[in-house]
Amino acid sequence: MITPEMLDTSRGETPAPTKEPRGCLFALSQPPLMIFLTVIGMLLLMAAVHDLFLL
Repeated sequence: MITPEMLDTSRGETPAPTKEPRGCLFALSQPPLMIFLTVIGMLLLMAAVHDLFLL
């Protein structure tokens, strides 16, 4: 049986704000993203070196 208390999903209070907002620097500090960016950077560097010195 469903009672009115079960249907009420609203919160009585607003959630407390976080002490530190997580921004772009937090996202960049994640290891999978840093590995991905390193691999892409190395591929670009290898392509640039190839174009400059071997062509």
